[in-house]
Amino acid sequence: MSDEDIDYSDIPELDEEFFKGAKLVKRKPATESISIRVDTETLEWFRNTAKNNPEIRGYQTLINDVLRTYVAHQVSKGETSHES
Repeated sequence: MSDEDIDYSDIPELDEEFFKGAKLVKRKPATESISIRVDTETLEWFRNTAKNNPEIRGYQTLINDVLRTYVAHQVSKGETSHES
């Protein structure tokens, strides 16, 4: 769909009055900076994948998303964390 085909009739136009009261809200992610060892081939895959896909925000975010997906899957299967 091109921009010209978009129907804006039910959306009010944003004017200067709107932006006078607007406030930028930044997400405060609950992240923690860590240092881990990852084999070179795996790290290069994440780096290249993130670099070649503009919709991905970076290789570290991609690694986090993969880990988060794995954890969610384990939780949905009823797996508990394993302690050594």
